Amino acid sequence: MKKKSEKGKGIYNVIAIGGGTAGLVTTSAIAGLGGRAALIEKHKMGGDCLNYGCVPSKALIASARMVQNIRDSAKWGLDKQEPQFDFNRVFSAMRASRAKIEPNDSVERFEGLGVDVFQGEARFVSPRELEINGQRLRARHFVIAAGSRAGIPHIEGIEDVPYFTNETIFDRLEEKPESMIVIGGGPIGSELSQVMSRLGVKVHLVQRPSQILVREDPEVSQLVRQRFTDEGLIIHSGVETRKVYRENGKICLELTPEGENGKPQTVVADAMLVAAGRIPNVEKLNLEAAGVDYNKRGIVVNEFLQSSQPHIWAAGDIAGSYQFTHMADYHARLVVQNIIKSSLPLPLPKAKVDISVLPWATYTSPEVARVGLNETDAKEKNISYDRYQLQMDDVDRAILEKTDEGFIKVLTVKGSDKILGVTIVSEHAGDLLHEFVLAMKHNIGLGKIAKTIHAYPTFAEAARKLGDSYNRTRLTARTKSIFTWLFQRQIN
Repeated sequence: MKKKSEKGKGIYNVIAIGGGTAGLVTTSAIAGLGGRAALIEKHKMGGDCLNYGCVPSKALIASARMVQNIRDSAKWGLDKQEPQFDFNRVFSAMRASRAKIEPNDSVERFEGLGVDVFQGEARFVSPRELEINGQRLRARHFVIAAGSRAGIPHIEGIEDVPYFTNETIFDRLEEKPESMIVIGGGPIGSELSQVMSRLGVKVHLVQRPSQILVREDPEVSQLVRQRFTDEGLIIHSGVETRKVYRENGKICLELTPEGENGKPQTVVADAMLVAAGRIPNVEKLNLEAAGVDYNKRGIVVNEFLQSSQPHIWAAGDIAGSYQFTHMADYHARLVVQNIIKSSLPLPLPKAKVDISVLPWATYTSPEVARVGLNETDAKEKNISYDRYQLQMDDVDRAILEKTDEGFIKVLTVKGSDKILGVTIVSEHAGDLLHEFVLAMKHNIGLGKIAKTIHAYPTFAEAARKLGDSYNRTRLTARTKSIFTWLFQRQIN
């Protein structure tokens, strides 16, 4: 039996920088296959998703949804009532849920899997060597998975006022503020704006573009915006942030509508959350010493996720692509595959990144989920398409659950049932999307979905209904006349 090498000594097969999803998946896979792997994390294991992103935000979303359901209880035939809850206990419940998941990403678990875990800040000293806590580590391959952090917009005075980001709000918001400014109408800003509003905070959502959730079709954004407005959120869109300052214990944000004739206005609140984009964590890695190219989006990589140094790879947010946990997971799996292929005596062709079927979801109420092209994309790229749309109030289960707001929109190749993209705006949209994701990945068209038995009554039955919509388009006037003639022959 081969003697286990002393921690930090000798050469590792792979060293991953960053203990988030990409680093965890990479090192556990390499160790599980018998390789020697090390993982370096400067702060908290689990990275952004566990500590400051998906996990705590979705726990709060679940609590806020329950609060809103109680508030809307008359819809279910119950007595109308105001929800009774303690703001701090809601946050405590979120932290308890997070703590239940934490052991999966812990140092102890990964050391038990055979990964050498180092806690500290890594910096390259050469293309083949890095330094952490005064110790030098060497490896055949390095995977940079150091993630990203909240970007702070250039607003006059912002360095002089207190504010939260997604990295601080879940643990440092100690009391319920009566009001809050949220800067940024993307997924993070939109989700947390609705959460805070449902928990009784007066929310001002400030957005430079005129549309919130700018990646989505205008009708999608408008539906979500209307729900926000109905629930009491105040949305300031199409505005420029001029200046922020404190006055009488309040945060004051000066806004100017876009255009020369816009009149300034001042939004006043007790607290402020900045959710205005992300910045890759490249500065402290000393990438120059490693000869690794990078820019404002992150590490520059090729289609195999290799940097300018072929043995140094990048995965997750820092690779400059879509910043999703499932993207980091996909990157890590692809990097592991390519490291193995490149390590063989006769190297095999490496796998290329393919995000043509990339799903994502924003967990507002209603949720917004998408895969592939939406109409905005298709029009910009001059791609011809057919559109099939189903309103959720045509889905029996949605009616029964009082969640019949929204729609599913499917785009197909013109004259075909081949799916180009799907957008869902509905409760459970993130879960409903995946039948279409699987269909797109394996080239299954709407016609075959219609031939698949779906349990009744389920939300998933919506997919079959959309397949039926496609099949009805195949019933031309000529086809119908033929069938009419056949049926008439049987009874005459």
